[in-house]
Amino acid sequence: MVVFLFYFEVFPLKNEVDIDNNIFLVESSWEVCNKVGGIYAVVSSKADQMVKKYKDNYILIGPYFENKAAAEFTSLKAPEFIQKVIDKFKKNNVILHYGVWHIKGKPKVLLVDFKSKMSEKDAIKTELWNSFKVDSLFSKFDFEEPVVWSYTVGMIVEELYNSLMEKDSSLKVVLHSHEWLSGSSILYLKKYNSNVKTVFTTHATMLGRTISGAWGNLYDIIEKINPDETAKKLNVIDKHSLEKATALYSDIFTTVSEITGFEAEKILGRKPDIIVPNGLDFSSFPDNELVSIKHRIYREKIREFLIPYFFPYYTFDLEHTLLVYISGRYEFSNKGIDVFIKSLGLLNEEMKRKNDKRTIVVFFFIPANITSIRYDLLESKSLFEDVQDEINDYSEKIEKNIIYGFAERKTPEQLNLFDEEFIFKLKKMLLTFKKEGLPPLSTHHIVNEDNDLIIKSFRENGLLNRKEDKVKVVFYPGYLSSSDGLLNLDYYPAVMGCHLGVFPSYYEPWGYTPMESAGYAVPSITTDLSGLGAYMIKNNISEKGIWILRRKNKSFLEVSEDLKNIIKNYSDLSHDERIEKKHEAFHTSRIFDWKKLIKNYFEAHKKALEK
Repeated sequence: MVVFLFYFEVFPLKNEVDIDNNIFLVESSWEVCNKVGGIYAVVSSKADQMVKKYKDNYILIGPYFENKAAAEFTSLKAPEFIQKVIDKFKKNNVILHYGVWHIKGKPKVLLVDFKSKMSEKDAIKTELWNSFKVDSLFSKFDFEEPVVWSYTVGMIVEELYNSLMEKDSSLKVVLHSHEWLSGSSILYLKKYNSNVKTVFTTHATMLGRTISGAWGNLYDIIEKINPDETAKKLNVIDKHSLEKATALYSDIFTTVSEITGFEAEKILGRKPDIIVPNGLDFSSFPDNELVSIKHRIYREKIREFLIPYFFPYYTFDLEHTLLVYISGRYEFSNKGIDVFIKSLGLLNEEMKRKNDKRTIVVFFFIPANITSIRYDLLESKSLFEDVQDEINDYSEKIEKNIIYGFAERKTPEQLNLFDEEFIFKLKKMLLTFKKEGLPPLSTHHIVNEDNDLIIKSFRENGLLNRKEDKVKVVFYPGYLSSSDGLLNLDYYPAVMGCHLGVFPSYYEPWGYTPMESAGYAVPSITTDLSGLGAYMIKNNISEKGIWILRRKNKSFLEVSEDLKNIIKNYSDLSHDERIEKKHEAFHTSRIFDWKKLIKNYFEAHKKALEK
């Protein structure tokens, strides 16, 4: 077993960082105006704080993809010093788009159309090998595309520096790049001895994530492996070697958590200079009172979904049903989906033994390879909506019967609320609504479903959605949308409608999902192997509304049992106690506001200038 010793510096949250007003900051990410993964959330959610600090001396650089840009970007007339750079690159058939990103803070961005540079990919890869030993001989398009883009960004930043010096020679330019995808810009500047200072942030090492996904034992072997040889075995040597070179040659190297810092030191060969924990912009979240209102509204929407999903087969008391969810990428071990399902199987058996009166419905909001929504589910939903329409149409007549009956001094038993035609229609609909068999395990047909890891694990752990099962499962492998034809809720409304979010990750450099869940006053579970959980432990943040499941140095079965107990203890709370936990989650989440955590980024930029 590995004993973790963390000793990286996280700067105090209360102290202001003294920033040189002459810094011009360029921030580069493949996910600027290009939502692909979690880095988009990091960069976009902190943009407002960056603009407030650096004002006009801040610009983001990303790739230009026309379809993505159309939804997030508006062109603007560029200031003269940027227009000079645009004009110079246009002569070389590289088109730069200057404008504003439509997120809070409205940061200025420069999007790079780098298609014309792809013809130079082999020359760029050769240069990276000769100068920095980036091993990309057998790389493919998913490596080559961001590398060519980022290398071009390096050229652009150097030209931007020259143009800025003509404008104001007192300016100091810092490039802050995120992830290996933007690493070659830093290597370009290093190769040509640029005066631009560089900061590199890795949010998760490529090799660490790959080992965890493939073998599931990163923290057991991290001290023993040869990273470069392991990267070759796992076919990620191109991305690993680029990430390693960028970490080694950047002026300041940062990671988002101490656990990732430990990983980076072992895998990339450099201890981070600073830890830059992730935050959220909570000013865009509803306040505590509004969250409570929205919870009730969206909870009812979810209950309406559960009726056509389960009730054609059997019924249970929705008023005593706890709604639990997990969400994220389909990384079965990394995200702890495996241990979660095991814990639910244990919980189901325990609740059945004790004849528990409560039902727990667990949603797996995890996109997968799907073909279509199940027809029988759509059919049940349509029939249920017909019943709703029929009752709504008849409700005016019922209301009149009650009012007239009251005026005539009739008792409720004497009121003739329903005529025979209406009763006949409802009976006919009820017969059509009933189905034989069991409710489905998933909302959609999944490609190669019998071999799907989640479906297989449901079956292996006795989560079959039988009437006697106290824990019901709903695998929702399509993307949530207010018009998806099923739940008809976007992701965050679906979260607000639930009672508990569970994220028992084995590999989680930070942990946005439990933090977001708590931000919407939905208590959540994270682990001590997540950056968020480790941060809470180190900083003695009380587990109020965010529980930390201990996975470090524990067996799979021990972790499953512990997780089962946390969920069971929460389900046993009274209604008032659950409301208290919702308030605690809401307030605990505010510790991770960018207004506090952004200071670590500013400190990284300041330290870069000292190099």
